[in-house]
Amino acid sequence: MKIRNKSLFFYLMIMVLSAALLVAGCSNTKDDKSKEDNKQTAEKASGDLILATTTSTQDSGLLDELIPMFEEQTDVRVKTIAVGSGRALEMAKSGEADALLVHAPADEEKLVESKDVTNRKLVMHNDFIIVGPKEDPAGIKGLPVQEALKKIYESKNIFVSRGDDSGTHKKELALWKEINIEPSGQYYQETGSGMGDTLKVAFEKGGYTLADRGTYLALKNDVKLEILVQGDDSLLNIYHAMQVNPEKSDKINSAAAKAFVEFMVNKDTQKTIKEFGVDKYGEPLFFPDAK
Repeated sequence: MKIRNKSLFFYLMIMVLSAALLVAGCSNTKDDKSKEDNKQTAEKASGDLILATTTSTQDSGLLDELIPMFEEQTDVRVKTIAVGSGRALEMAKSGEADALLVHAPADEEKLVESKDVTNRKLVMHNDFIIVGPKEDPAGIKGLPVQEALKKIYESKNIFVSRGDDSGTHKKELALWKEINIEPSGQYYQETGSGMGDTLKVAFEKGGYTLADRGTYLALKNDVKLEILVQGDDSLLNIYHAMQVNPEKSDKINSAAAKAFVEFMVNKDTQKTIKEFGVDKYGEPLFFPDAK
């Protein structure tokens, strides 16, 4: 009887190990196929790629890290146009770009529905923060975001807005709307510019602003503003990459756009995103999300 139990035990162990090896083998086969598909996509890509993206990916320095990697793996030359996400999405509508890397999910979904863009994939996230002078004259440190904005407005302290229809600007306007305030007047100032310039103006004027964490960390040594409000669920900042529908224009480089989207979600790129900024700032500027 003991021998039978031992035999059964070893039989079951062999079955479990065999199943594990089979799963591992299937997983490796799947990964190998994915790598091969990505390699073939990259090999087919060539020519110029117009990438319309938000200024945060440029100002943070992330694209300076990623674009050379992509160009090295392909025969593609990337022309980056760093604008607000709103402008980048408009470029997709008019067929002025080949690929997008943006952070305005609600507006992106509208373009997916209208088929202006295709192959939209989740890439990464960080978060928005409210920064301001160390003295914090409005007294907002640690407050919920809605309460903080209300105090800034009612205390007549300067709030500097990007005012450029970017993803950050869209988020800011949505936050004001939640508290039924339409900011205006001399204490609400718009730069009409990117995140880096807006942070600099806020610093010079001793004002507050909404920023993405990545750009803030990249510039915090030059822009002496403090993080005063953070961690709210409503401050999540999500980035997607996508192709512009090639039917928008016969000039769209569809092969290069597809290669770029696949590059942004592959394991090596995601690892680079995860590690970007850690050595310099002690924390990552972005968090990879591709599955």
